[in-house]
Amino acid sequence: MQPRILLDEARTPDGSTLQLTSRSGYFEVSLGGMPLMSSSQHHSEESMAELACEGAAAGPDARVMVGGLGMGYTLRAALDRLRPDATVVVVELMEAVVRWNRGPLAELAERPLDDPRTHLEVVDLVDYLAGKPQPFDAILLDVDNGPEPFTTKGNARLYNQRGLSRLRAALRPAGTLVVWSAFDSAGFVGEMQRAGFSAHSERARSRGKKGGRHTLYVGRRPA
Repeated sequence: MQPRILLDEARTPDGSTLQLTSRSGYFEVSLGGMPLMSSSQHHSEESMAELACEGAAAGPDARVMVGGLGMGYTLRAALDRLRPDATVVVVELMEAVVRWNRGPLAELAERPLDDPRTHLEVVDLVDYLAGKPQPFDAILLDVDNGPEPFTTKGNARLYNQRGLSRLRAALRPAGTLVVWSAFDSAGFVGEMQRAGFSAHSERARSRGKKGGRHTLYVGRRPA
């Protein structure tokens, strides 16, 4: 097995070390030595975009928000399902993640940041929502490892009742929120329902029909 090569690293707001490494043609982002994402496993991100970009988001002049850039796979999958007149706002906290997506990771998802429909905001997602942006037809939330934050403790503000209410307010009527999670979070569907969503969860494999099972929480704002 080839050795792991450290390409770059950065500090999260909590002071933890986020690393980008490569080995045997694959890339991995890890936090404190624990893997967060890998270029070999991204099918569930594509399933997430498929769920989010149905209905109103598939229509003309759709507005979609991607919370968390990752390796660009979620953004690419959304762009591939949207019309040429769509707008996709990407909100990413870490400047290093943006830099990696413009550099060594750029070709993985065919440079989605260069798509003219993409608008990048390098800011904390909670702060972005507090600014009351123009509402969206769909929000794809792939921040941290899910409703129980791992990367940055402050991400918990996205998943409590206040955070979910802000996400609901950022959606147009009949809009869709999809939350990616590496695991099942007991009671999170109920939390979404209490925030005014009709909600359910679905399972998605990380590698097509193989790999680990991730959870996608789907919430729709009533029309």
